[in-house]
Amino acid sequence: MNFDYSETQKMIAESARDFAEKYIRPHIMEWDEHQKFPAPLFRKMGKMGFMGVLVPEEYGGSGLGYHEYIAVVEEISKVDPSIGLSVAAHNSLCTNHILTFGNEEQKQKWIPKLATGEHIGAWGLTEHGTGSDAGGMNTTAVKDGDDWIVNGSKNFITHGISGEIAVVIVRTGEKGDSRGMTAFVFEKGMPGFTSGKKANKLGMRASETAELFFDNCRVPDANRLGDVGEGFIQSMKILDGGRISIGALSLGIAKGAYEASLQYSKERHQFGKAISEFQAIAFKLADMATEIEASELLLHKAAFLKNKSRNMTTLGAMSKMYSSEVCVKVSTDAIQIHGGYGYTKDYPVEKFFRDSKLCTIGEGTTEIQKLVISRNILKG
Repeated sequence: MNFDYSETQKMIAESARDFAEKYIRPHIMEWDEHQKFPAPLFRKMGKMGFMGVLVPEEYGGSGLGYHEYIAVVEEISKVDPSIGLSVAAHNSLCTNHILTFGNEEQKQKWIPKLATGEHIGAWGLTEHGTGSDAGGMNTTAVKDGDDWIVNGSKNFITHGISGEIAVVIVRTGEKGDSRGMTAFVFEKGMPGFTSGKKANKLGMRASETAELFFDNCRVPDANRLGDVGEGFIQSMKILDGGRISIGALSLGIAKGAYEASLQYSKERHQFGKAISEFQAIAFKLADMATEIEASELLLHKAAFLKNKSRNMTTLGAMSKMYSSEVCVKVSTDAIQIHGGYGYTKDYPVEKFFRDSKLCTIGEGTTEIQKLVISRNILKG
């Protein structure tokens, strides 16, 4: 076992850190308060290689692995989790779905623009009435010659308005049948394919979340990813990697909140000494540091398995569940350490606190992760 970052990994992390400080930190509260999705920023990140971290160089990507990917998402999320979330959704869901299940023609058509940030990607599985119960989806596709006619809607879609490309899973068979769903690629501007209103969210407000609508939308069979009926199985495989993404996002939030708290505790004085000298505060910091370390180790073990193309469903669920719960706890304790100041927007921890909760919900709730873990450990 080697717990050191390679020189490449260190360089990638430093590059993401510098980028976030220069291009993201000055705008955090402006974007948050106005729910502004800064699309031009993602074009810049594309030039840095952050929009195609896992994409091979032959398709315009960086050709890196999951350890480097964690570093990118983590460093950006330490500054603004909203931007980290969008980077994660673009890379691990939309782009990775096409990369993993698309044929060569499809990869050549869509991946280069996604990997370079020229296009922003969306991914649609969730509907208004079907969150964890994806098999109960109501959006349908019916074959019509060389096309499919799609009707229905998707909800809580990252980049639902700004995304130029969307991978969407729809029902092509019986409801509730895991073999009754198929994945298609939709392009912005297709007749009958539109966006709904942007969600007004508690946190992650600079990461755009919206509805997608399909009204007799005609999509060519050439836009189908894999075989008919493979959509749900594909989605579960994509979400395995997606859990590493949310784990990295959670790790960044936890580290950002912890580092702000550590600094504040040394600067804030009460009763003639820094509050870090009080055991109540010092013990909170000790818990934070320990849980973050455990979260990071679990996450990188899942990344190790993913890089080796080994089964990491259990470890992925564990890392996502633990990291997301840790980031909520750490950001909550960060508010407590800051006291009244932590409840104001003059300090960064209130935003980490608001942003953190989504991590226990998105890409599979904590309860779903426990379901995945328990089923797998009981199967042995």
